[in-house]
Amino acid sequence: MPILPFLPRELAKLLGSEVLKLTYRGKVSDVLWKDTQISLWRMELQNNEGGFSKAQDLHCLAVTARMQHWLPSSAVPLSTRCSMLLWLHRGKLYGALLPLCHLSLRQLSHSYRRSRSLRESYRLLQLPEDKDSSQAEVKEAYLRMAKLYHPDSGAPTADPALFSQIEEAYRAVLAHLARRRATEQQAWSGAEEEEEEAKAKGQAPQHRHYLSYEGMGSGTPSQRERQYRQFRVDRATEQVLEYRRRELERSSLAEEGAVSARDVRLRSRQIKITQAVERLVEDLIQESMARGDFRNLSGSGKPLRKFDHNPYVDPMTHNLNRILIDNGYQPQWIVAQKEIRETVDKLRAGLLGCRAKLGDPLTPTEQAQWQQHCKSFSDDLVRLNKKVDNFNLIVPLLSKQMVHFSLQRELDRALQADRERRLEKQREANEERDRANANEHTRQGLLSWVQNLLK
Repeated sequence: MPILPFLPRELAKLLGSEVLKLTYRGKVSDVLWKDTQISLWRMELQNNEGGFSKAQDLHCLAVTARMQHWLPSSAVPLSTRCSMLLWLHRGKLYGALLPLCHLSLRQLSHSYRRSRSLRESYRLLQLPEDKDSSQAEVKEAYLRMAKLYHPDSGAPTADPALFSQIEEAYRAVLAHLARRRATEQQAWSGAEEEEEEAKAKGQAPQHRHYLSYEGMGSGTPSQRERQYRQFRVDRATEQVLEYRRRELERSSLAEEGAVSARDVRLRSRQIKITQAVERLVEDLIQESMARGDFRNLSGSGKPLRKFDHNPYVDPMTHNLNRILIDNGYQPQWIVAQKEIRETVDKLRAGLLGCRAKLGDPLTPTEQAQWQQHCKSFSDDLVRLNKKVDNFNLIVPLLSKQMVHFSLQRELDRALQADRERRLEKQREANEERDRANANEHTRQGLLSWVQNLLK
């Protein structure tokens, strides 16, 4: 097992022995902060034979003192108190500066430094260590090294072992870039959320000039209401554009070889358009005018037609509903109501048609047919009543709710309608017969008059 990786070279030479096994127990105590000095580590060193001599303890202190010259001036010193257990070769000099291996380089310097394994990965990929490489540059470097050292490349420099190390280095660098990008994205999202919360809070009520309409606008209440509606439209437009910008950033970051998140944010902010709704409408109007769609209109030069509407409804809501109605849109409850009415009319017509085919009075065979049709009608009516229940759950007005359709009431309605139809047919037949008799009598009277005249 090699000497601990974070020890300086002079300390490794001073130790002069190989560590066979290292365990430690205890917890880090209170941290003491000082300016540019480091406290001596208090260490309790033991081996399988007993304690140490004073010379060995002095040697440990000397090793610790040598560390002071190796540390950078910007390092922030720490002091811990641990209990440690070392097993070294018998007869060798005991001493080590072990707590240093548990300190990261970031704790020893104010500037960000890469770990030794990450620096080795950058070196294998021949990437510059003094600047941050993008994902595309890392991929390009990996492909370049793969052409040289891949076992199947056929190049004289092919080396399977080295290529395996290059592949591991490539994965390590990609993982490092992903972690850094996730950290930046999280920090940016946190800043944006704080900004949105600050916008949402706005001014406190005691600092507003008006308490209504979020303190927006000036003038009369009606003028302030129109200004507030426009403000709400602008705010909704900005939120939609912000959502699209975030989706654009996510899709761009998800693609392999995409530009960095910072470039995407800058580009998306540059192409951000304010008042997109008004500009889109204006562009559509200009295109229609260029095509001549506004020529010879039926209402050209005439005042706008006023719609009768509820005065308690917001004018914007009324106009939106009018636009939806003109374009054929219908709410869900209106569609359900229309479907129920069409279904019940179809069922009633089928029941009445079946009764009209049967005689009056019914024979035993016709009575069985009628009972079978009534059973089928009852099943259809149960399904229709389920639709009525769903309709009552979504209808916005209590006065528009519907009651269940009764089987007995529908049968009585069908029988009554069939009876009235039969009476109407009988009355029409009697009238036709009377009319035919009257014509016959008129013809006979005319013939008798002609005969009397000829005599």
